[in-house]
Amino acid sequence: MVTKLPSSSEPRPDGEALGCDTSDLIQVHRIFRWLYRELPGLIRSVDDGDVSRAAIVADYASMDFYGLHLHHETEDLVLWDRLVDRSPGCVPHVELMKAQHAEVAAELAKVEPLVEPWRANADAASRDLLATGVERIRDTLIVHLGREEEEIVPVAGAVLTQSEWDEMGEHARTGIQQSKGDMPRDVMAIQLGLMLATVPLDERPEWIKHNLPAPIRLLYALLLKRRYERAMDELYDGRPVPPIP
Repeated sequence: MVTKLPSSSEPRPDGEALGCDTSDLIQVHRIFRWLYRELPGLIRSVDDGDVSRAAIVADYASMDFYGLHLHHETEDLVLWDRLVDRSPGCVPHVELMKAQHAEVAAELAKVEPLVEPWRANADAASRDLLATGVERIRDTLIVHLGREEEEIVPVAGAVLTQSEWDEMGEHARTGIQQSKGDMPRDVMAIQLGLMLATVPLDERPEWIKHNLPAPIRLLYALLLKRRYERAMDELYDGRPVPPIP
């Protein structure tokens, strides 16, 4: 993983104005809300003893847990110190974010060890214990994401430059690349597919045009879209995939 960034008291990039587009973070938050609302039901839908189905859902549970760890690590390493240096009045809000991250991390530490025993046996008791743990994470996370959007995102959008903000995305992409071997085989397709799922259908062509480089657009059209749809079909066992609200 990348190392912690130096203080933002260093000079800003030459000629770059303060102010950045934070809409990608709102998209990521929408994905996390959806993932953690959906995951308990997916776990509970696995029949007692169905180890094949449990293995599929367990893979996605582990991916969701890793994604949340990485998202919070990215903010801890890249965002908080820079935001406090640029806007000291934000200190109480940043401290709240750190405390909520610690709370989520503690809950993840209790839940993640439950995945492999359930994967191995798919027994109902392990299933329900895991689902209940995910529900606790969900409830904590929804409160945290709302507070972050209210108290952090507007300040970041005003006092950080676009290149500073974009470093968070770079950190997250690096983390995913380094952990691809431990993720479902189509993790990159899933990541991009979920991002696109947050964009209304009639706005997606324009979003793709402005946010994806031409090679990625081509790769998505030729390969990744199909892989994403196949992964979601597997996860939902052929049922319609609920939309991301």
